[in-house]
Amino acid sequence: MTPSKTVTVHILDKDYCITCPAEERANLESAARYLDGKMREIRTSGKVIGADRVAVMAALNITHELLHKQQRLDQEVSSTRERVRDLLDRVDDALATDQDAPQN
Repeated sequence: MTPSKTVTVHILDKDYCITCPAEERANLESAARYLDGKMREIRTSGKVIGADRVAVMAALNITHELLHKQQRLDQEVSSTRERVRDLLDRVDDALATDQDAPQN
């Protein structure tokens, strides 16, 4: 188990000290930059006022993105499974046809 370290991230003009394992630091910093960018987009739009509301809207937008990507991934997995089943059926048919062919 690796020791945890405190990392300071900057999100929407505030610093947050977060403890995380050393090997997760880059992911944490990347996530903080992404969140900061989303929150700044929302604040800049001028449609949402207040840091707490901006944070909730950013969380909703990020969650929507995540769920949409997960749905697309699930569809791709389903499509891939269908193609694999089709290929296996074709292989089975080819093997069965080869076994039925007269042997010389």
